[in-house]
Amino acid sequence: MLNFFFMIVMAVQSLSNIIKSSLGPQGLDKMLVDDIGDVTITNDGATILKQLEVQHPAAKVLVELSQIQDREVGDGTTSVVILAAEFLKRANELVKNKIHPTSVMTGYRLALRESIKFIQNNMTLSVDSLGREALINAAKTSMSSKLLGHESEFFSEMIVSAMLNVKQVNEAGEVKCPVKAVHILKTHGKSIKESCLVDGYAIEAGRSAQGMPYHMDNAKIAFIDFNLNKYRLAMGVQVLVQDPENLEKIRQREMDVTRERCKKIIDAGANVILCSRGIDDFALKYFVEHNCIAIRRVKKNDLRRIANCTGGKIVVSLADFEGEEHFEESFLGNCTKVFEKRVGDWDYTFFEGMKATKAQTIILRGANDFFLDEVERSMHDSLCVIKRVLESNQVVPGGGAVEVALSIFLDDYARTLGTREQLAIAEFSEALQIIPKTLAINAAKDATDLIAKLRVFHNASLKAEDEEKKQLKYSGLDLVNGKVRNNLKAGVLEPAISKIKSLKFATEAAITILRIDDMIKLAPKEQEDPRRR
Repeated sequence: MLNFFFMIVMAVQSLSNIIKSSLGPQGLDKMLVDDIGDVTITNDGATILKQLEVQHPAAKVLVELSQIQDREVGDGTTSVVILAAEFLKRANELVKNKIHPTSVMTGYRLALRESIKFIQNNMTLSVDSLGREALINAAKTSMSSKLLGHESEFFSEMIVSAMLNVKQVNEAGEVKCPVKAVHILKTHGKSIKESCLVDGYAIEAGRSAQGMPYHMDNAKIAFIDFNLNKYRLAMGVQVLVQDPENLEKIRQREMDVTRERCKKIIDAGANVILCSRGIDDFALKYFVEHNCIAIRRVKKNDLRRIANCTGGKIVVSLADFEGEEHFEESFLGNCTKVFEKRVGDWDYTFFEGMKATKAQTIILRGANDFFLDEVERSMHDSLCVIKRVLESNQVVPGGGAVEVALSIFLDDYARTLGTREQLAIAEFSEALQIIPKTLAINAAKDATDLIAKLRVFHNASLKAEDEEKKQLKYSGLDLVNGKVRNNLKAGVLEPAISKIKSLKFATEAAITILRIDDMIKLAPKEQEDPRRR
């Protein structure tokens, strides 16, 4: 058991060590090269772990852990893996000292429960009381560890504006901020500061014919998910023609079928046609004559999103139950303005003033693909952070403040227990310090000295009676100057749900691995030779 568990901890630690150096505002990037030579440069924990080829079964649990954190919160993927690895390392020490894994697991669960209570009661701050500034600071904190760190002022304003514009309140009174309503487009050229926010949805496609208008007010949009090419009979259908004149009539009728379909769409009132398949030139000519904008080969995702935002319906076929073809006006989506505009080397079509829900588009500019890809990942993480802050309405101070405050609190709490779980909770409290310690090491500062100072401040705030000393609970690391400061005043804020979820996920992952006492490799099933039958 001991030897097996040691092997698991070794595998998990080696995975944690790979991403440890990319944590925090001074964290370094990783260059990932795949088997065909494609390069990804990133310091996003989930992206790094997703691209690694992990063989060890226990290490795969941590890879899945970072994916869950990415899906649930969008940020904190690196810290959740580092925490889980540290919990396992500490548990291994206890198991070596003849403490049963069940006692360790019970202690960890108890520590988790008390930690969540402590964060919710003592560390959280309401966003309403802090105002819009809290949202901008949360976005800046998320970006500080990314490539965009130096331009966080510019981009945090853009991200907060985008998320506030798509914010909705449902019938139950819950705030919902769909990240998918913010579309990110990447275009080569110019500097990163030339990026802009568009109030509407944009797609990377232009008009399909030159004669079409560039601009359409009060657009009625048809969403077509079938070919508007010349109609052809189905495969396997044979038509025997005796008279050559009839052959010409068949050809003409094939064109007329498509023309009639176009006419039905136009007669319903459509003046913008988005098609996910092809549109033939003669059909385009018909649209040009009726002063419509038609765009062919629009991506299915874009078609779906624009249909949702404008209140339209994607039409897969014009046929009804009677075998007739018709197109109803209710299928159309409404939009105030549709226009085409050139950005960089590409033509983009913009949809503004959508009927059903608001959509936003961020157009990113930059030098090359690697840079734009990493900027997009950073933007996505920050959008997710603002989504969580708006939905939960709670933030906590960052820079290691929560972890050290929890460490001091759990240390005191462990002493109130008279059971073996006391040892597990004490180790849990020590393990939490890995986050501020790694932050300080990555910033090339004296970690031992800084954490000692931080512990003094948080200990004073827990024991304090007066209000001034209680404010010390917001003390965190200033990694630029290598000092301890009030991170609430400095504007280093994170969503409270990010801390709670990462603690939950890390503890659950550690407990999942702790429960394993042996690994059995199964022999491959012998396949019966069909010739023996």
